[in-house]
Amino acid sequence: VQLQASGGGVVQAGGSLTLSCKASIRTFDQYRVAWFRQAPGKEREFVSMIANDGNKTYYADSVKGRFTVSRDNVKKTAHLQLNSLKPEDTAVYHCAARWSTTSALAMFDSQYNYWGQGTQVTVSS
Repeated sequence: VQLQASGGGVVQAGGSLTLSCKASIRTFDQYRVAWFRQAPGKEREFVSMIANDGNKTYYADSVKGRFTVSRDNVKKTAHLQLNSLKPEDTAVYHCAARWSTTSALAMFDSQYNYWGQGTQVTVSS
C-alpha cells in the first residue's frame, strides 16, 4: 500500500492550494483518510479526516471554514483544499489511511497505519 501526497508549494498569505493523496489501495473505498501536518519544531497535528464513503468529514478548529477535504473513490484520490492560508499553516502535510467503514472521528496518528511521504506548504506573510 502506498500513499503519494502532492500539491504543496509556496503561496502568499490569503492564497490557496490543493493537496492530493493518490492511493495504491485496491479497496480504497473501505479506508478512511486523514491529513496531518507538522511544522518545524512542533509535533504532528491532526488537520482533517474523511470517512471511507465521503459522507462524514472532520476538521481541526484551526482550519475549520478554510480547508475542505474530499475524495474520489473511483480515482482512489483524496484532496485537501486549503483556502485563506495563513503563515501558521506552514508545515509538511501528510495524508494517512486506515481500513475502516465507520465514520467516527479518528484524529490520532496511531489510528492510521499507512502514510504518505508528505508535501511542503509554505505560506509567506
